[in-house]
Amino acid sequence: MRRTRILTAVLALAAGLLAGTPPALAADSTAKVSLAADTYTWKNARIDGGGFVPGIVFNRSEKNLAYARTDIGGAYRWQESSKTWTPLLDSVGWDDWGHTGVVSLASDAVDPNKVYAAVGTYTNSWDPKNGAVMRSSNRGANWQKTDLPFKLGGNMPGRGMGERLAVDPNKNSVLYLGAPSGKGLWRSTDSGVSWSQVANFPNVGNYQQDPSDTSGYASDNQGIVWVTFDESTGTSGNATRAIYVGVADLQNSVYRSTDAGATWTRLAGQPAGYLAHKGVLDAAGGYLYLSYSDKGGPYDGGKGQVWRYATATGTWTNISPVAEADTYYGFSGLTVDRQKPGTVMATAYSSWWPDTQIFRSTDSGATWTRAWDYTSYPNRANRYTMDVSSSPWLTWGANPSPPEQAPKLGWMTESLEIDPFDSNRMMYGTGATLYGTENLTNWDSGGQFTIKPMVQGLEETAVNDLASPPSGAPLLSALGDVGGFRHTDLTKVPSMMFTSPNFTTTTSLDFAETNATTVVRVGNLDSGPHIAFSTDNGANWFAGTDPSGVSGGGTAAAASDGSRFVWSPDGTGVQYTTGFGSSWSASSGIPAGAIVESDRVDAKTFYGFKSGKFYISSDGGATFTASAATGLPSGDSVRFKALPGVKGDVWLAGGATDGAYGLWHSTDGGTSWTKLSNVDQADAVGFGKAATGASYQTLYTSAKIGGVRGVFRSTDKGTTWTRINDDAHQWGWTGAAITGDPRVYGRVYVSTNGRGVIYGDTSDTSGGGGTDPTDPTDPTPTGACAVTYKITNQWSGGFQADVQLSNTGSSSWTGWSLAWTFPNAQTISQTWNAESTQSGSTVTAKNVGWNANVAAGSSVGFGFTGSWSGTNGKPTAFKLGDQACTVA
Repeated sequence: MRRTRILTAVLALAAGLLAGTPPALAADSTAKVSLAADTYTWKNARIDGGGFVPGIVFNRSEKNLAYARTDIGGAYRWQESSKTWTPLLDSVGWDDWGHTGVVSLASDAVDPNKVYAAVGTYTNSWDPKNGAVMRSSNRGANWQKTDLPFKLGGNMPGRGMGERLAVDPNKNSVLYLGAPSGKGLWRSTDSGVSWSQVANFPNVGNYQQDPSDTSGYASDNQGIVWVTFDESTGTSGNATRAIYVGVADLQNSVYRSTDAGATWTRLAGQPAGYLAHKGVLDAAGGYLYLSYSDKGGPYDGGKGQVWRYATATGTWTNISPVAEADTYYGFSGLTVDRQKPGTVMATAYSSWWPDTQIFRSTDSGATWTRAWDYTSYPNRANRYTMDVSSSPWLTWGANPSPPEQAPKLGWMTESLEIDPFDSNRMMYGTGATLYGTENLTNWDSGGQFTIKPMVQGLEETAVNDLASPPSGAPLLSALGDVGGFRHTDLTKVPSMMFTSPNFTTTTSLDFAETNATTVVRVGNLDSGPHIAFSTDNGANWFAGTDPSGVSGGGTAAAASDGSRFVWSPDGTGVQYTTGFGSSWSASSGIPAGAIVESDRVDAKTFYGFKSGKFYISSDGGATFTASAATGLPSGDSVRFKALPGVKGDVWLAGGATDGAYGLWHSTDGGTSWTKLSNVDQADAVGFGKAATGASYQTLYTSAKIGGVRGVFRSTDKGTTWTRINDDAHQWGWTGAAITGDPRVYGRVYVSTNGRGVIYGDTSDTSGGGGTDPTDPTDPTPTGACAVTYKITNQWSGGFQADVQLSNTGSSSWTGWSLAWTFPNAQTISQTWNAESTQSGSTVTAKNVGWNANVAAGSSVGFGFTGSWSGTNGKPTAFKLGDQACTVA
């Protein structure tokens, strides 16, 4: 399973910010920019989750008000009416990209409109800016920010501990923040506007995951890790007197103040040798509960304990659900039921195999039960059922042997919260999603409770590459941690990520421009091949063969007709092959680590870039020649693409602030370049459908133009530009990839580093003309049709079939719906390139967004898997609306 969060985009950005480059060659231009944004609607291509959710916070005074934090993808607020999450930090801009990493959240119980976020992604050099505390008086709709004199680490080791930020429940103008890196404990007395260090707090922490790490990532002192108040020791308007603070110190992990923060002491008698990941105060019961691990998490942790501290007597009781000798994990994910004092739960957050574990006690920790138990090893009895039908990819397509199960109950389960107003609702975060249940108390009655993803609207993938082919699925994505997806419908969660093989991170993908059924992707995998191919537009995959020395995905390019490929993997030099990579040959004339792309017209022309030099091959990647062009960026923070339909038309974006940085255009295959002087900086470039009357495809770029950072569009070859996003929709860093849609004018797909794939549609419907093929209101066609039904694979109890629907009439279709009846009660289990419904034996398959338009004389295909018993006969009749089709 996925154990790391992607750093590729951050490192690429750091290289782009820090690498020295020679002066750029200026070019004359009469180009202009319109800074008034076009009216765009922005949405996510739905994946639902895809990353680590280290924190969930329920407001203690208002029902149904809850927040979630992610390590690199911002913060979210729960919307009870729709059971979805609303993103709150999309306004974070390019320069402040690190503020999409949220190390802690606090919701004000006195004034529920107020919410606070402690933000910053890395405490080392990867994030050039200090952290900040953001405050909102309208539940995160708008924010004000106070910069801090130190960094925060939303994506650092220990990020699952917490919460480090807390509001005094009696005097809400007082907040505390635990800082990393030896910066200590901080306090605000003016509702987060200003902050000062609590000078007399005695311990700044000393725990480092790996002191020898020279990058500063694992060697940072994890610092002050949580703050909690005992609300019973204060009255409304007066500061709470008893405050507990957790410190990353294996010998001294818990401190307390009994005089509202004036003085602090180490709690006497506390357990040593562990870090207190969580400290949860149950004022009604008079207990502080603590979950301990020997490591800081969220990945590591080999031993753990759970303790209870009686706040009135100072008595410590070891209430561990499992004896320390029997643990191979640490404890975290601690919560209490505010409706039922004495009910407490904790997670075995670092139990990777065979699964995580959740423990529950209804008697203040005296006895415990588990979410699952062994019956006779390796068989398990679960107190829960899991329904991942809304996010079926959570199985990873796995069929593991017991005691593993798919989907897993979770991993990295550092956040777990019982709704303070509803004992039946619990949510918990994992490394891939946010799960929840609404019948939790079935646990206590001996029944099963149901766990489902409660993650819709929370999009957390880091995007490395995007492709929108001219036919087939409208979107293919290369993602960190979950590999990537093929979206046939942007509004629906794909059934599975790319498999066969499952890359932990896909670093690059490409399709053959004139044969979009052929797709290549490359990525990272602990063991196994690093390249895969598809001959059906990414629906199914097979692994290629690695040349010697490959250690990572790098970049790959497909010839325009799919006949050959060029691959620049990590660990060895650039390689080329004909066919599907059963054998590779080393390319000459191009350095290892070069970025590679293909010409979109000439199948034997490929391009490369490395350290300021552009390389050209005209023999299918066998040999490359360096272009004589100068003035290109000297670093490697560069993305370039060749224009479909025109040989040798190439655009290059990239650079660094202390050297050449911008957007370049070549019309002779990279031999010479013109720099667009109206573009200050650019980091990614892509193409989409041309505007009505335009002779050139629409350009899109993530760039700085006219002094403004944003996403820009040009319909006139870069002569003029229009900003199409706005300040509320910036998504931090968007420099990895951008592409337009070749079939829908104005549609653009934007990469983010933690907010998933964003796509935008323009309100300017005149720009592209015609009908949007994704519009569900398009009429269902009638007219002459023909159907070919073919069973392509069959096994005991199951089968796979392809259906080809042809328009044999004289008019185009702008939507289609095909119906048939199975003769032997077969049932469909999964469909691609269509949406299917089934009632009894009758099936209806409808178009998805991208394949609604079918011209006269053209055809469209889709496929499905199903089950059968006894006989698997073919349907004999098909109807397109009310029209019977000819059956081939």
